[in-house]
Amino acid sequence: MTSARHPYLDHPATIPFAHRGGAADGIENTTAAFRRAADAGYRYFETDVHTTSDGRLVAFHDATLDRVTDARGRIADLPWSEVRQARVAGREPLPLFEELLEAFPDARWNVDIKAEPALVPLIDLIRRTDAWDRVCVGSFSETRVARAHRLAGPRLATSYGVRGVLGLRLRSYGIPAALRAGAVCAQVPESQNGVRVVDRRFVREAHARGLQVHVWTVNEPERMAALLDLGVDGIMTDHIETLRTVLSERGAWA
Repeated sequence: MTSARHPYLDHPATIPFAHRGGAADGIENTTAAFRRAADAGYRYFETDVHTTSDGRLVAFHDATLDRVTDARGRIADLPWSEVRQARVAGREPLPLFEELLEAFPDARWNVDIKAEPALVPLIDLIRRTDAWDRVCVGSFSETRVARAHRLAGPRLATSYGVRGVLGLRLRSYGIPAALRAGAVCAQVPESQNGVRVVDRRFVREAHARGLQVHVWTVNEPERMAALLDLGVDGIMTDHIETLRTVLSERGAWA
């Protein structure tokens, strides 16, 4: 593991992230899911944000309500008064991200900005609630996350987008590549399109640059153990009990 370069990463062992609160049972990104994870001892949660047509910041993964709720439509096209009526798995309401910050004051949040209109409202919310040490902002778009960093400054923890991860991977092979200054971690899949991303070389390069490595989304105990053996700094999982067991067996559940 590498030492923390931002208060968000101040954790004494490998960071366990409850991915969407622990999405295995189908109530992802709901207050109930995050409450269950908190009760299991998790303090790091992963979520996603979209904005409604009237500018409310919703914790939800998909652009549409169709896949996991009993409603239909694009969140960006609907007002909050309609979105709030949707139920995940037919029973759990969608939360505003501000509500989650209030409901879990001791939690730290990894937030994936799913669409450009959510960027400024998220930064404004972090600023208004003084949640600088509680939120790390990520996105597949390096341009989007770089803009978040420019707007907020060094108080905001950010991870690399796809372009940044590619640059880090190239550098791990000794190939020159540009890297954005200011990121505190690389959040990556184990593999992408059949190409291995996380190996000992990648972890070593990230650590040499003071970056933590967080891997998503890992649900099998054997894969968790292999990644821990490589020295990764965080694992995101849908199966929160499995990850807790693996870390506990290693004396790494903090």
